[in-house]
Amino acid sequence: MPDPALRFDELISALKERNFRLTPQRVELVRLIAISEGHPSAAQLYAAVRSRFPTMSQATVYKTLALLKDLDQVLEIDLRDDSHYDGNRPGPHPHLICMQCNKIVDGDLELDLSSLRKLEETSGYQIVRPQITFYGLCSDCKQSR
Repeated sequence: MPDPALRFDELISALKERNFRLTPQRVELVRLIAISEGHPSAAQLYAAVRSRFPTMSQATVYKTLALLKDLDQVLEIDLRDDSHYDGNRPGPHPHLICMQCNKIVDGDLELDLSSLRKLEETSGYQIVRPQITFYGLCSDCKQSR
């Protein structure tokens, strides 16, 4: 995991470059993203910020996450009922998702960029955001079966 203080500065700089207004609520949201060790959902981030800023709207969270995603500063992991966000490793990397408890962990596997380029050539697609997801059972859920 990158240094949370450095990651916070990177995220704030990316928002400043786009002249995004940095309200205290947005700064708190960015801080939470920078220190997160997991893959929080938008709802979890909203609840955490709202505990400090009760008047904050959900729209602020979603707008900020959308902009950070567009700036390639967070990676969105789309689950059935909610999206989760990886703000510490925004580059392409695999995720393992438990089909029972929805736990998400980063996979330690290098993505072969030459294979992605070959896929682009053969398909005609321009791959903008490569994302590989593996579904299965985490060790806890596997043991409980």
